[in-house]
Amino acid sequence: MQAWKDYQSQNKDRFLNELLDLLRIPSVSADSKYKNDVARCAEAVKTHMLKAGCDKAEVCPTAGHPIVYGEKLIDPKLPTILVYGHYDVQPPDPLNLWTSGPFEPVIKDGKIYARGACDDKGQMFMHIKALEVMAKTNTLPCNVKVMIEGEEEVGSSNLGLFLENNKEKLKADIVLISDTSMISMESPSIESGLRGLAYMEVEVTGPNRDLHSGVYGGAVANPATILCQMIASLHDENNHITIPGFYDKVEEMTADDRKALNAAPFNLDEYKKELGVKEVWGEKGYTTLERTGIRPTLEVNGIWGGYTGEGAKTVLPSKANAKISMRLVPNQNSTEISELFASHFRKIAPDTVTVKVTAHHGGEAVVTPTNSPAYKAAAKAILTTFGKEPIPTRGGGSIPIVALFEKTLGLKTVLLGFGLDNDNIHSPNEKYDVFNYYKGIETIPYFHKFFTESFGK
Repeated sequence: MQAWKDYQSQNKDRFLNELLDLLRIPSVSADSKYKNDVARCAEAVKTHMLKAGCDKAEVCPTAGHPIVYGEKLIDPKLPTILVYGHYDVQPPDPLNLWTSGPFEPVIKDGKIYARGACDDKGQMFMHIKALEVMAKTNTLPCNVKVMIEGEEEVGSSNLGLFLENNKEKLKADIVLISDTSMISMESPSIESGLRGLAYMEVEVTGPNRDLHSGVYGGAVANPATILCQMIASLHDENNHITIPGFYDKVEEMTADDRKALNAAPFNLDEYKKELGVKEVWGEKGYTTLERTGIRPTLEVNGIWGGYTGEGAKTVLPSKANAKISMRLVPNQNSTEISELFASHFRKIAPDTVTVKVTAHHGGEAVVTPTNSPAYKAAAKAILTTFGKEPIPTRGGGSIPIVALFEKTLGLKTVLLGFGLDNDNIHSPNEKYDVFNYYKGIETIPYFHKFFTESFGK
């Protein structure tokens, strides 16, 4: 609609500057030293909701970081869209790999560089600005509720209770999320599925203290060495995960479904070049698109032990630790997989060490229907603004809340993401294209329009 385009055009500089201000707040949920910054960011999000046109907005306390809720209700007879996003961000480490400060956003070559630029402040903020576009031009076609949480990056441990206690407040017809990616701006896509997650931490202990590696080396087992051996054994020569029972509930996709998945535009040589690797790696018998979308994985996210400071210190460490995540596919249950992992990891530990396994957060895989009115509304919105039909894809990441929305609120979700796979989310130099940010603000109102028009049909 012309009114939307005119309003966005007139306010585009402000829209961008407001996002940059939000990115300057270091809302790292995983690190307690940022607790006040997380709270400050929640208040900023609430303020932006009210300025965008919400009739009310509130910062809702939880046992952890707060949830921000706002709403613009115009007619109970009209459908209601519940927008979900998160304002918390990943830790910025390692800081030395950033080319600019992670919380000092800069724009280079049309890209915003900052922690949270894509995941998820930039994408979440598109919805607040899209709501403003519709509210300020008196063209909002439906009711809108917005829930932005502060613990997504640490597992959303308090969100389930919030949903359970606020079912009436959160009552809606569909959930809309922008926390995913597209193939490219030239080949727009919509993710129709996400993998689940089981996140573990392991600790291997040997002697009761760090030992002199000359005096004791070769006579006492080194926990760091043992840990590496144990981790290496979790994949076989075909990069197949060796945990007994791990694949028992994995449903194989049909040949036709695999063919359709691999029809998405993908250049393996460009993929390797962009990542700086000579060759890809993964489970034998599957393509890269299949490995990242429809197959479960096991990855080491961090490993440490012993002396890692400057210079040399010849010690045999008392302990070694690792954090390990497993991405899961439909039918795999995160609790069951966590228990299988813990049992197996303890079993393969030699008598020379003791092992402690801790399960952190997890979530279930989801597949969203591509024949629903909501998905069709999203596809039509993208067709309207991009001039191309979107390609359905499977996302490799996890948004555990999607399964929780369905279980607790009975709501399906549409994943209308505008990020790119090379946006370096969770990595140094995270970025988000200014074009993508504006394109999201342009597209989201059309979803509201088309979903409302299809409602009840």
